[in-house]
Amino acid sequence: MTQEMLVEIEKKLTKSDFEKLQAIPNAHVHRFIIDYVMLCNPDQVVVCSDAKSDREKIRDAALKNREEASLLVPGHTVHFDGFFDQARDKDNTKFLVDDGCDFGPEINTLERQQGIAEIHRLLQNCMVGREVFVKFYCLGPSDSVFSIPCVQLTDSTYVAHSEDLLFRQGYQQFVHMNRGHGFFKFVHSQGELINAGLGLRVSKNVDNRRVFIDLSNDVIFSVNTQYGGNTIGLKKLAMRLAINKASKEGWLTEHMLLMGVHGPDGDVSYFSGAFPSMCGKTSTAMIHGESIVGDDIVYLRVVDGVVRGVNVEQGMFGIIEGINKDDDPLQWDALHSENEIIFTNVLVTPEKGVFWNGKQKLIPGEGVNYSGRWLKGKKNDGGVGVLPSHKNARFTFALDILHNVDENLHNPCGVAVSGMIYGGRDSDTSVPVEESFDWTHGVVMKGAGLESETTAATLGEEGLRVFNPMSNLDFLSIPIGRYVLNNLKFGLQVKCPPKIFSVNYFLRGKDGFFLNHKNDKKVWLKWMERRVHHAVDALKTPTGLIPLFQDLKQLFETVEHKRYSKAQYDEQFMVRIPENLEKIKRLEYIFSKRVPDTPPIVFKVFKEQARRLEDAKHRFGEYISPDCFRKS
Repeated sequence: MTQEMLVEIEKKLTKSDFEKLQAIPNAHVHRFIIDYVMLCNPDQVVVCSDAKSDREKIRDAALKNREEASLLVPGHTVHFDGFFDQARDKDNTKFLVDDGCDFGPEINTLERQQGIAEIHRLLQNCMVGREVFVKFYCLGPSDSVFSIPCVQLTDSTYVAHSEDLLFRQGYQQFVHMNRGHGFFKFVHSQGELINAGLGLRVSKNVDNRRVFIDLSNDVIFSVNTQYGGNTIGLKKLAMRLAINKASKEGWLTEHMLLMGVHGPDGDVSYFSGAFPSMCGKTSTAMIHGESIVGDDIVYLRVVDGVVRGVNVEQGMFGIIEGINKDDDPLQWDALHSENEIIFTNVLVTPEKGVFWNGKQKLIPGEGVNYSGRWLKGKKNDGGVGVLPSHKNARFTFALDILHNVDENLHNPCGVAVSGMIYGGRDSDTSVPVEESFDWTHGVVMKGAGLESETTAATLGEEGLRVFNPMSNLDFLSIPIGRYVLNNLKFGLQVKCPPKIFSVNYFLRGKDGFFLNHKNDKKVWLKWMERRVHHAVDALKTPTGLIPLFQDLKQLFETVEHKRYSKAQYDEQFMVRIPENLEKIKRLEYIFSKRVPDTPPIVFKVFKEQARRLEDAKHRFGEYISPDCFRKS
């Protein structure tokens, strides 16, 4: 945009900030910034480059503005969200779509012009008396085929500070972007603030919380909220924009971890993996001895005939509940290091230490948390006990403080993906680890057919199975059927697509106890690593390819240094015919009733699997030992 247009907001800028905007030779960037600065009407506009000094300015402002408070350990700060602002607001998160556009019943939409009018009304003059921070980032490694430049306007230094830890700086990408509008845009205001514990300031008008996604112009709007899932726009909100973009361009945006599994000869094979909440995603990415590229969002592209992936982010916004020294040594060490870490919605002790649920057995007697002053035994207005930290309490840090960070985290070419893993919470159906027959079978049965049992802690009704294709249902910006079809087509672009596996860490025996230890996932990963290199054989069953007993016995001895019996193997890898047939019935019903654009191949794969299961039932009965398939 011309200098004349910049003059409209020049009075709100220092000379240095004005020069930073002038250095970006892109009219679309200028127009976007000017439009929303004029609408939100802050007193001052602070433009941030990639310089370390600009990031330090944000950290200092977060303390000065009382969005964060310093803790005992140098570099550690705490942020509280309001009592009723502790999670993603699914009801008020809506896609703005043109009239007549049908995304299906699973996706929350609002007519675009109506949504724009509503969000503009809420944003008008919302920043009077404040600074707005103009931040530039890059999703994916910089200067890469995966890169997506992003510009963020926010009046929250907590949000800007979080994004500085989570995402790569992108100002220089905009400086070299001469023309075009192929970038993502974000506008956020925390709205009017009120005091909370430690004198921190939190959003007041959460009843007017709105998170709108304008797919037509690649814009995310968020207002009257501070919680990261509603405000850290480059995370799950930008993921929705990227899913839409990827659908048009022939690549994939997936809700996946990305990790390196180290083989016996020192080679590293990379796996992506999708797991619904509380199903072991982060614990898989953080397995000791393996390396982490990312724990949340992955871009996948076919490059020179190979599927390659990158971590969209460079940091971790992780759930802190339950992290302890024995089970999570890598995260524990990071959280106790003198590095830059933001803790949210934990308990702050009188000594300015932090405590979270499950950290240790001894619970402090008092402290301050998101509910204000906290004493052991505190109850809310409804008489329900208030835990020391919120169950959704988080930590935010850059991945490079982890001992197991992979050397290819910032590789602009990404990593070659050898395998894709889908895992849910399943007490009675799926075996602990299984390989699909081929790409199509894997996408349909392991990915699109992904279900997860909820827990009493999340929904209050333990055992309820939730349909969640590719663990991505909450973030889809395209119809489900098209999303499944995109996944099917993607792997067929290459001669040797990644192998697709399923894992189930939650299988239970007749006595109700888990059949696997939480650390057994190390063995399943090592078996998958050997399978992608054809180093071990597998046994064909009606639902997929399972490990041979002798291979697992050897892996348990070398990886976990413990004995693995034939009786354990037989119980864990038994083919459970009734439960598998019931699952297919559930999936056929869901896709026929709730996904009107389901590709026909999905129902074909369902029928083929049901036929194999019925044939096996006729030959061997309802509960079948793996040995039966060895002999058949």
